[in-house]
Formats: sequence, structure tokens, C-alpha cells
Amino acid sequence: MTKPLSVAVLGFWHVHADDYARLVREHPDTELVAAWDPDEARGREGAERLGVEFAADLDELLARPDLDGVTVTTATNEHPDVIGAAIAAGKHVFTEKVLAATVDDADSLVRRASAAGVALVVSLPQLSVSRTLAAKRLLDEGALGDLTYVRFRMAHDGWLGGWLPDQFGDPEAAIGGALTDLGCHPVYLVQHFLGARPETVTSTYASHSGHAVEDNAVVSMRYPGGAIGVAEASNVTVPGAFAFELRGTKGTLLYGFGREALVGKGGSLGDSWQEVDLGDDGEPPFDLWVRAIRGDADTTANTTAAIDLTRLVVAANSSAATGTAIRL
Repeated sequence: MTKPLSVAVLGFWHVHADDYARLVREHPDTELVAAWDPDEARGREGAERLGVEFAADLDELLARPDLDGVTVTTATNEHPDVIGAAIAAGKHVFTEKVLAATVDDADSLVRRASAAGVALVVSLPQLSVSRTLAAKRLLDEGALGDLTYVRFRMAHDGWLGGWLPDQFGDPEAAIGGALTDLGCHPVYLVQHFLGARPETVTSTYASHSGHAVEDNAVVSMRYPGGAIGVAEASNVTVPGAFAFELRGTKGTLLYGFGREALVGKGGSLGDSWQEVDLGDDGEPPFDLWVRAIRGDADTTANTTAAIDLTRLVVAANSSAATGTAIRL
């Protein structure tokens, strides 16, 4: 029987720290063994909550020969240093998005991981859920024709309900607001359907809650050939507000507009709205990571998408800051 991979949590800054720790515990091939945080008080509290050892020194933790990998949920601006240290120590890395604040840093981490034989996976979970897979399958089958408009929206009530920590409003630590965090999902989904590099990126950011970063964001992307992609994010709306629309020259798909179902119309989809069978979810990012550590999976598609995501988030933030369209 193969020995489980030993994994440590690096950082409790992000709200997904405990979620990733749960993934470690629930997967049959991994076990949670330790935790670290640059804030000792926060780290000790997190380690106690998870019932694991707290490591006060990151270098000492990463030097442990019995440690195989780490999940990284530190502040976003700490990713290059923390992930870089893990790679240098030969530890496999599963990390929260975005990978880094700049394309150069993101690309450097991916190249360093590859050179070191380290499995690096960024959590991009919406790419493997059944609604995304069903929509992509219909597109690839030609049911939608050529896409002309793609819109993804993800929103929650984090700053209305008081459960999103204030550190997510720190421009330095978070590297942005609703778009950089929650909006990453709509961004990489638009890229998944229309392509990684639009011609131009134009952003509108606003703040209802008074934080130093935006809590409402809309990003418009113009693609070669005339297609438009829109990514929306908000921390100040009713929870569960996920929706998307894919509109093409032959058919249209809608999800989440008043019902959590995928419906289609036009061409082979029929002349009236019909519910589409979603099928099963695909492989989640964490499972991909474990297989990659075992040598059974290629992470290139994941890390390429992570770099492309970083590029577009940087462009979106630049557009919002300057009030101009950014050409890619």
C-alpha cells in the first residue's frame, strides 16, 4: 500500500485555508501533518483548530524530509516568497489563485517548479464543474455556432454579511478587491470559452462598502473577430449569485438566471428553452495535484491557465486604475 503524502498548510490569511485542509484530510492519498503562518498567533489558532502541529519557522518546516507538499493560503502578495521557498525545498505546491501579482512572477514560479520536478497546481475549480463541461461540450459540438457574447458573474454577500475578513480589503496584501479574488473565476471562465488573450480589456470598479478596494467589478474584453467577454464580481450582493450566458450565431446557453439549471435555445437546441443535462463533474484541481505528485498527471494546462489569468487580472486592474482600455 502506498504511503499517504504528508501535507502542511502554509498560511491562514485566506478564507479557503480550512477548506484546503479538509481536502487534504478527505483524500485517501494525503494526510495533514502541520501548519505555519507568518503571524504566529493566527498560525497557532489555525493549527489548534485543525488539530495539527504548529511550525513557527517556515524554513525548518520545509526542510523536513517527511513533508511532501504544502497548500498555500497566505496573503496574495506573499505567494512568490512562500511558494518560491517551497519549490526550492522540493515540496509540491497546491495554491489559491491568483498565483502572483505579476506575469513575470507567475511565469517564474511555474518555470522554477518545472525545473525542480515539483508539482504546482493552482485552484481553478470552475473549469471542472459539470455546468462548465456541459457548456464547453455543446460549444465544441457546434450547437452554439460562433460565440459572439460570453458573460460570467460570481458574487456573494461577504461584506454585507460580515463574514469576509477585512484583510481582503487591504490593497497591498490582497493585490486588489472583488475582481482579483472572486472575479478570477469569471475571468478564467471567459478565457476558457473565448481565448486567453483578448485584444482589449476595459474595467469599471466601484465600492459600496467603503473598503480601499473595489467590491463591485465589471470587466469587458474585446476579442478578435468581434466577440465580447464580460466578467463580473461582487462582495455586496445576495449569496449564491452565480450566472452565465453564452450567445452564439446558432444557439444560446443560460445558467443561474432565476434557476440553477443550464438551459439552451436555438439551432439544434430547439426553438424553445430546454434544460440541458449537466452530466458529471470532472477532476477537481486537488485530485489533479495528487496525481501529478504521483507522476500520473500533467499540470501544464493548469499552470498555463494560471499565468493567462494573472495577465488578464493585471490588465483589468490597470484599466480600472487608469480609466483606459488596456491592449494585450
